[in-house]
Amino acid sequence: MKENRVYEIENHKSVFFHNNVDFCIGTGRMGLALQKEYMEQLQFVQEEIGFRHIRGHGLFSDDMAIYQEYEDESGEKRAEYNFTYLDLVMDSYRKCGLRPFLELGFMPDKMASGKQTVFYWKGNVTPPGDYEDWCGLVTATLRHLMERYGADEVVQWPVEVWNEPNLPGFWKDADMEEYFLLFRKTFKAVKGVDERFRVGGPAICGVEDERWIREFLNDCRKEKLMPDFITRHHYTTELPKTEGHYGYAALSDAEQGFADLQSTRDIIDSFDEYRGLEIHLTEFNTSYIPNCPLHDTNQNAAYLAQQLSRLGDVNESYSYWTFGDIFEEQGVPFTPFHGGFGLVANGCIPKPTFWTFRFYKELCGECVHKSDDLVVVHTADGGYQGIAWNAGKERTGRELQFEIAFPAENTQEYMLLMKTVDEDTCNPLRLWHDMGEPSSLSERQKKLLQDCAKPLISSRRMKAEEGKLRISFTEKEFGVVYFEIRPVTAKSDRGYDYDRVMRGGA
Repeated sequence: MKENRVYEIENHKSVFFHNNVDFCIGTGRMGLALQKEYMEQLQFVQEEIGFRHIRGHGLFSDDMAIYQEYEDESGEKRAEYNFTYLDLVMDSYRKCGLRPFLELGFMPDKMASGKQTVFYWKGNVTPPGDYEDWCGLVTATLRHLMERYGADEVVQWPVEVWNEPNLPGFWKDADMEEYFLLFRKTFKAVKGVDERFRVGGPAICGVEDERWIREFLNDCRKEKLMPDFITRHHYTTELPKTEGHYGYAALSDAEQGFADLQSTRDIIDSFDEYRGLEIHLTEFNTSYIPNCPLHDTNQNAAYLAQQLSRLGDVNESYSYWTFGDIFEEQGVPFTPFHGGFGLVANGCIPKPTFWTFRFYKELCGECVHKSDDLVVVHTADGGYQGIAWNAGKERTGRELQFEIAFPAENTQEYMLLMKTVDEDTCNPLRLWHDMGEPSSLSERQKKLLQDCAKPLISSRRMKAEEGKLRISFTEKEFGVVYFEIRPVTAKSDRGYDYDRVMRGGA
């Protein structure tokens, strides 16, 4: 089944497109940054894409060892802080060109009011036994970071209070009033260190999101607090069905997801004092579980191509969860392809979705077209860049035939460059399957998977006719295509004749 897509691009037409794809990337808990493979994956992602911030859980969890207690000579409990691992992690992030997006959580066990934990690594999700101790931890940590990296630098690191308190698994009993107390105390503590810090919340996900956003702002209004931004999460699959180590989830309707995001914007703008406040999606992906095979597929890449074209419509930023598959929420994964959240599979193998992000990072120009399957920008040199995708909630066999016309100079020669990611050209999951789905990769297998996990690149020279450059291509199901059209000025060396070379012979 083939459907035609015919587009006439107008280079004088400006279309709203807030492409902030590289603002932030997610990670597992911070303590994982002490692992070699984790840093190799992060360095690879930074070299190929280059994000500006990184956000993860577990800043104050016990594996980071920041919060300590001892008894003084009188037997009174005293707090002390150990920043050894924090320094190692932050140094590594800074070397990769990343600023933290600081998520304040979870609760150190010695400070916690209860024993409830979440994840394989047991992050404590109960309120502090003493809010003064909590605020002391927050302020001491920020002051240490400012001393080490400079105040003017660290105040540029956004601060988010907790993670998904509307879910009882992440905040005891999903106690709204207790979270509001946590936010108020933390907000004032952070601003007390330096007013320039930007602080936000409530980092909610899904459940009763409209009520939580509204009541959060009502509480801020009552307490005369001015959060610097609002945070929430965005996942787009139905409830998963569990089989063995895996959760199989169907994609949900994209338009419903965009409508949910719009509702957050509308609620914020209904408060006069908070109208226009930035929204940061500090997590988004398709599925919200780290063992969903969908994450490893070309289908995921194409669906997210559409998401990235529109997530900036009402949000300042949107942080993909996560950059890599060194991740332990449900334990250590058994195989390199296990449905992990990451853009990169273990073994530093880029998944198809990796290239969706790389393509969006490459876009640089004025947006002149945005539709359900195509975005085009007009570049400063008179060329064009674009991304086309063939997304679907389920497999139908549909192919898309694109016919796109661009305004161009008849006298100018252009180069068309195309990068194609689909199930035939860039599909490491298929090769891994054909290998027999090995749980432990040999060096040869790893290299083969890395080699096959690259886009197909093609190019040609072309000229305009009657002021139009026309390109056409067929996009396979779940495909993503990046293209660019650049003006070319030939600068051949004396005596070199490319056409003669291609004819063969003397």
